[in-house]
Amino acid sequence: MKKPRIAVLLGDPAGVGPELIARLLSVPENRERADFLIIADSREWQEGMRIAGKQIDYTVAADPQSATFENNTPALVEFRLPDDASFTRAQATERGGRYSLEAFKVALALTKANETQAMLFAPVNKTSLHMAGMKTNDEMEWFAQQLDFTGQFCEFNVLDELWTSRVTSHIALKDVSSRLSVERVVGAVKLIDTGLKRAGIAKPRIAVCGLNPHNGDDGAFGREEIDIITPAVKEAQAQGFDVQGPYPADTIFVRARDQNVFDGVVTMYHDQGQIAMKLMGFWRGVTVHGGLPVPITTPAHGTAFDIQGQGKADVGAMQKAFDIGCAMGTLRL
Repeated sequence: MKKPRIAVLLGDPAGVGPELIARLLSVPENRERADFLIIADSREWQEGMRIAGKQIDYTVAADPQSATFENNTPALVEFRLPDDASFTRAQATERGGRYSLEAFKVALALTKANETQAMLFAPVNKTSLHMAGMKTNDEMEWFAQQLDFTGQFCEFNVLDELWTSRVTSHIALKDVSSRLSVERVVGAVKLIDTGLKRAGIAKPRIAVCGLNPHNGDDGAFGREEIDIITPAVKEAQAQGFDVQGPYPADTIFVRARDQNVFDGVVTMYHDQGQIAMKLMGFWRGVTVHGGLPVPITTPAHGTAFDIQGQGKADVGAMQKAFDIGCAMGTLRL
C-alpha cells in the first residue's frame, strides 16, 4: 500500500520536541505506516535522539524531492538558521521562535503542494513565536495567513476518540456572548463534521454545549440557549448534520466519555472544553488545526521547559497526533 509522507518538525529546540519526535520515530510500526520527512537542524535531531536514548537510522537529503525512504527509513532535510548559533534551552527565546516559524514555512509549502500529505510538529512556545515577530494570536491564525486562506477555521482538541471545537477561542470571557450567533454555531458544527470525516469518521455524531450554568435554566441565567444555540442546533439538523443539544457544559463530557454517544463536542468558549479534555488526559491530548486546506496536527501540551533534557517526556500525545495526521494524510493520496 502507498503510504502518506509526513512533514515532521522538532518544534522549539528549547523544549521537549526533539526528544518526542525521536521517541515517535523509534517505533517500527510508525515507520511502516508513513514516510517521515524531518525538516530540522541535524544537530538538534541528534540531540533529541541522545536525550530519548533512541538511535534511529535515517538518510540526509539535499532537498525534499530527492528524499528516499527505503526500508522505512526516515529522511532528513537540513534546516538551519543563517546565524548558526546554539540554542538556549528551557526558556522562551527569539531564536527558538524564529527557528519554529521558518521551519513552518518549509513544511507548509510542501504540504500545500501535496509533496507531503500532512504536517506534524512538536510543541512550540507562543512567547517565543511572538518574540520572533508572529503578529497573530496563535500559530493557527499564522498558518492561515501563510496559506492565504480566508475561510473559517478552528482549533480542534482531540482526546482518544473524542473531538472538540469551539465557537470562540482566544478572547476575553466577557466578550464571548457578543460573539455568538446562529451562523457561528452552525459554522462550528460544519467544521468539526468536516474534520471528523477527514479523519475517517464517516457519520460524525456531534453534541453542542450551552453557554450558561444549567443551560440557562429556561432563561433564568441568560437567554443565549433560547435565542441562539437551540435555533443553531435546529438549523444544523435541517442541513443534515447529526447534531444534538444544547447540553449543560458540566455534564456533556461525562456523557461523551462514559456513554460513547458523541464523536465531537462544540463548545462556546476556550476553557469550556479545554479544562474537561485536559483533566481526562492531559498527556494524550492532540490539537488539529481544523478547516485549513492541509492537515496539521500537534500535541496539545506545551514545550515542558521544566523537564527539557531529562529524557522523561511522555510520547502519548505525539503518538496520537501522528495517528490522526496519518489518517488525514492517507485520504490525500
